[in-house]
Amino acid sequence: MSLSIAADEPIGTTRTVLSATVGNMLEFYDFITYSFFAIQIGHTFFPTHSEYSSLMLSLATFGAGFITRPIGGLVLGIYSDRVGRRPAMLLSFALMGAAILTITLTPSYAQIGVAAPIIVILARMTQGFALGGEVGPTTAYLLEIAKPERRALIVSWQPTSQQIAATTGALVGFVLSKLLTPSELDAYGWRIAFLIGVACLPVGLWMRRALPETVPQASAEQTERTTYFALARRHVRLVLLALAILASGTISTYVTQYMTTYAQNTLHVASSLAFAVSMVGNGLQIIGALGGGWMADRFGRKPVMIIPQALALALTYPSFLWIVADPGPASLLFGFGVLSLIGSIPYTAFYATFTEALPQQIRGGVFAIVYAVAIASFGGTAQLVVTWLLHATGNPLAPAWYLLLAAAVGLGAMALMPETAPVKVGVDNSA
Repeated sequence: MSLSIAADEPIGTTRTVLSATVGNMLEFYDFITYSFFAIQIGHTFFPTHSEYSSLMLSLATFGAGFITRPIGGLVLGIYSDRVGRRPAMLLSFALMGAAILTITLTPSYAQIGVAAPIIVILARMTQGFALGGEVGPTTAYLLEIAKPERRALIVSWQPTSQQIAATTGALVGFVLSKLLTPSELDAYGWRIAFLIGVACLPVGLWMRRALPETVPQASAEQTERTTYFALARRHVRLVLLALAILASGTISTYVTQYMTTYAQNTLHVASSLAFAVSMVGNGLQIIGALGGGWMADRFGRKPVMIIPQALALALTYPSFLWIVADPGPASLLFGFGVLSLIGSIPYTAFYATFTEALPQQIRGGVFAIVYAVAIASFGGTAQLVVTWLLHATGNPLAPAWYLLLAAAVGLGAMALMPETAPVKVGVDNSA
């Protein structure tokens, strides 16, 4: 017998939130860790005579994981609305586990030739499909188990779990870079990082199996396909604004994740410092995401979106000027740290706003599709664009230009979003 709860019976307990987000955290750990070891993976599966070409091929494979994310968002997101959140979350988790195990165990190009990069690319595409169907159902689930006055804080565990995953990946990279030589990191060190994620997968699967369902089966069965898409079309303006905000946020996120590679390749700092920068930046984003959720419940969604986003826009270029002029521990840790902290605050409020504004019948699917399309279009290309800009211009400030454009677009869209916080509108907008 499956556990279930009514949509109007919030059960936002710590255990339930942890069980929902631990799977999300492990999936993102596996997905993001690839970007931390892009150089080493490039050497393993894409050896070329040019370091730049090897890195670009590795990053292109990282981007391949984004191609299938809209498909996963469509299939698993709608599945979560029609069948239930828990089955969708279990399926995406199982697919991610199979993909990461495949990458970890695939022999190098030197051992099996062209089959190696082909296998890795297919595994990355499977990862992308799984992750595309993870975010929408999980975010919808968190909103549905929360009390109205704590929705943003509970939903904040979605982006927070992503940052915990990224921080853990950076920490693992930092430790491995201190314990292993560069040749050992190339040969097998990056596989150790992936195996840590593989070892944790059974825990996440076990925890998710016990989650109560939030989508009443009768309600799910009544939502026919024609009704589903007709209902979704009523929210076109909201969807377009969400696409712009998520595009802005994903560029910021994946350029930030690229800082490990940027610090090593462009600023020529030690790999241990590069991993430390990512670790500190991602750790501060955990604080920013949770703090953003807490503030959004008390002061409303829009102020918590707009004010920090404007600050991030104002501070990006000065921070990069300092980092490029003096690429040391102080500038890297403080400069990227401040941008990471401030830049993570608005998106928690946005997650709450978007999920609150969507009816439950289409919440998981629409959020998943919009998120996956934005991530596939801008997240999958962000690191390639930055690498190309750096190579084409020879200017180490190139990442700042891309971040400024993204921040400006996001700020404009945030200003046009509706206010949905119960503390502001005075109603329980759970429908």
